[in-house]
Amino acid sequence: MKINPFIKWSGSKRSQAKEIVSYFPKSIDIYYEPFLGSGAVIGYLKPQRAVASDINKPLIELWKELQRDPKSISSYYRKQWNSLQKNGHTYFYKIRDKFNKEKSHMNFLFLTRTCVNGLIRYNKSGEFNNSLHHTRKGIHPDRLEKVIFEWSTVIQKYIFENFDYKKTTQHAKKGDFVYLDPPYFNTGTRYFGAIDHQEFIDYLSDLNKRGIRFALSYDGKRGEKSFMVDIPKNLYKKHILIHSGNSTFNKVQNGKVEKVYESLYLNY
Repeated sequence: MKINPFIKWSGSKRSQAKEIVSYFPKSIDIYYEPFLGSGAVIGYLKPQRAVASDINKPLIELWKELQRDPKSISSYYRKQWNSLQKNGHTYFYKIRDKFNKEKSHMNFLFLTRTCVNGLIRYNKSGEFNNSLHHTRKGIHPDRLEKVIFEWSTVIQKYIFENFDYKKTTQHAKKGDFVYLDPPYFNTGTRYFGAIDHQEFIDYLSDLNKRGIRFALSYDGKRGEKSFMVDIPKNLYKKHILIHSGNSTFNKVQNGKVEKVYESLYLNY
């Protein structure tokens, strides 16, 4: 069963996690997830052994804190949330400025839970630049506390690392499994950690040579328009389109509702 996210994340697989996991192998020695984000898939799968990573350091520090001291996270968020309700928008921007100087994982959580639509966006200087969501108060501390402790119980035996995808899986072997959810090719550099497409293709080829099973979530299509990327056919055995909701953009622009699908590539 899926558990609610404790942190907001752009491109979260929360709504697709059940279907994605249904395609995973039944037997996995060590589960690897090198683009962890909010952990929707690992939270649904709940593997016995896992190595999870992300190049976003405050994010991984937050996961580690969640593992060792969930009470500290809950208490700190409660304090910040109460200060926001008391002081208004100036408090949000005070914390945002502080985060951009210190990169505190505790402040990172607060920002993601109170910024516009929970979208984690950075400017060209690497500074968090999303604004306060004025019409929402952010998740209530009582609700978040329950989610925090539920997650902490699930992840106690997992390893969290602040590595890129190549370093994270360098010791993976046959019997292990890698789930990949990188920033999508057609999002450009809007999200943290955009990757070089050709380097990534070479990496998939290397996983195949090492006999390591993987599942890759990547660009799909919206309505009749395809955003699919050229993944060499020798790198995968199955390509599945998974429904991930409806496009709100076209609904606003012309009243047309278009279904959105994301790709899932399997090499087994």
